[in-house]
Amino acid sequence: MKKILSLFLLLAFWAVSLSEAAQVRVLSDKVEFNGKVNTTQRKSLILQNDSDQEKEYFLRYLRGNIGSSQNMKICLGDNCYDAKKELSNIKISLQPGEIYTDLYLEFDLGIIETRGTFDLHFYNTDNPRDMFIIEGVYTVVAGSDDNSVSHKDIDLGGVYPNPSNRIARLDYQIKNPNVNARIVVDSFIGNPIYDFKLDPTQSTLEINVTDLNPGVYLYTLIVDNKNIVTKKLVVKK
Repeated sequence: MKKILSLFLLLAFWAVSLSEAAQVRVLSDKVEFNGKVNTTQRKSLILQNDSDQEKEYFLRYLRGNIGSSQNMKICLGDNCYDAKKELSNIKISLQPGEIYTDLYLEFDLGIIETRGTFDLHFYNTDNPRDMFIIEGVYTVVAGSDDNSVSHKDIDLGGVYPNPSNRIARLDYQIKNPNVNARIVVDSFIGNPIYDFKLDPTQSTLEINVTDLNPGVYLYTLIVDNKNIVTKKLVVKK
C-alpha cells in the first residue's frame, strides 16, 4: 500500500512539474535563415501563453555557432536588441491565454559562406523550471559578383583591386551633400584600423594598405551613424 501511495504521489508531482514547465508554446516552426552574404533577413515568431496567469520571460542564453561578422537582433515590436550584448533588456510579458505576435528575429548573414544553428533560451522570472526554447538554423551562400551598394544618400562600388598590396580604392557618389558618410576599416576580429569621412566633392576613396599585415580586413559603410553594409578587403604582400 505504501508503495502504491508513493508511486501515486510521484506521478502527481511529475504531472504538476510538467504543467509548470510547459506554460508557453512556440507556435512557429524552427526559424530558418537562408540567403547571400552581406544580407539581412527578418523572421516573425508566435508564442502562446497556455496558463491562466500573467507570465514574464527573459532571455538567459544564446547558444550556437554565430560567427564574428554575423549579428542577430531580437525585436519586441519596434524595439530591437542585440542578442549577444543586451540579454537583460530582452523580456517578454504575456497575459493569460495571450497569443504574442510581436516577436521578430533580424539576422545579419555575415561576409562568408557558412551554415550553423542557434538556440534562444527564455526563462520565467519567477520560476526557472518554466522556460521555452526558440531553435534556429542558417545557411549563407556566396553573393553575386556585383559588389555595388545603392543607398538613398550614397552609391558605393566594390573595393579594387581586391586583394591589394598598395592602394585599395572605393568609388562612390554622394547623393545627399548633408549626409554623414564614413568608411571604417577593421581587422577581421573587430579591431579598428582606419576611419574615413567621405568627401561629397570627391568620388574615390584611396586606402593605403602598405603598412597592414597580410590577411582579411572588413570595411563598413556607415551613414548617419548606421551600419549599412560590411565587406571584405584582402591585403597581400
